[in-house]
Amino acid sequence: MGGADGRRIALVSGANRGIGREIARQLAEDHGFLVLAGSRDPTKVEETGSIAAFELDVASDASVGAARQRVEADPGRLDVLVNNAAVYGGHEGVGDYDLDRAHEVVETDLFGPWRLAQAFLPLLRRSGHGRIVNVSSGAGQLSEMDGGRAAYRVSKAGLNALTRVLAADEARHGVLVNSMCPGWVRTDMGGAAAPRSVSEGADTAVWLATLEDGGPTGGFFRNRRPIPW
Repeated sequence: MGGADGRRIALVSGANRGIGREIARQLAEDHGFLVLAGSRDPTKVEETGSIAAFELDVASDASVGAARQRVEADPGRLDVLVNNAAVYGGHEGVGDYDLDRAHEVVETDLFGPWRLAQAFLPLLRRSGHGRIVNVSSGAGQLSEMDGGRAAYRVSKAGLNALTRVLAADEARHGVLVNSMCPGWVRTDMGGAAAPRSVSEGADTAVWLATLEDGGPTGGFFRNRRPIPW
């Protein structure tokens, strides 16, 4: 992955398709980043001179540890972490949800970002301009919480709480930490009937990844505007 040439470095999880792939593309093509595109199957990542694929399973301590070692060795720094990798799970409510399946959803959607944050905070702190963007969902908004999709809702509500705690923890290091909701987007998860394009869904995440120093932290955003938790 050498040859960063002074470019800012971003790591995007789940970057092989959908919103993650578009976030990686926009950061690389529109903002001049070298993007480290993490995926459980890196052969599915579209590599370019500015997008480098590598294997990453956010639910695996070993995989995340190997990714950390690789990034520490080359390029040796990191400016932005975008926690995009997620699984949707089932539509069942709390009473009917299989708890083993629920554990799988929460492990990926909540503990995955937590695991990546722990692994890469030392590099983000050293950046002096570190940014963490957690791709969340309106399904995790307590202000509008509804029934069904229990594991996904709980995991995204937990991710929003993690954002608030992490933002407060890292304020002294200058690391800005925010959550965002992409809206209902035409992806494999969102389906063909969704009203928003992948480009529209990725926009707020890219905006948060490229915030100037002194920008917002500990917030939840959609369409670049704050939304209720």
